Amino acid sequence: MSMPPANQQGLPFLRLKKQVGRTPSSVRTSFYREELFRHWQCLEQQREYYSEKAITDVEGALTRLITDVDQLCARKGGDQLVGRLLRKIDGVTRLSAWSDSKKHH
Repeated sequence: MSMPPANQQGLPFLRLKKQVGRTPSSVRTSFYREELFRHWQCLEQQREYYSEKAITDVEGALTRLITDVDQLCARKGGDQLVGRLLRKIDGVTRLSAWSDSKKHH
């Protein structure tokens, strides 16, 4: 999967990824963060199919999750919360369906 285009929509994503890459994190939160970035990339590839408001809302949610994933995972039940949120985001991006179809071919 390629990186989002470096246009006005892609720039916040690229800045955030660079910022996050400099901070130490556990293996678990790194996994979640990478999954969130993959969903963001998938959303960028589907941008033409969604309204600008829908894109803005999902990007806002992804930004908050990427920023707060360490704190969320540190909470009791945080892993389950992040997992549920990833499944909800997957309902929009359909990344898992796209990934699963590649495994079957």
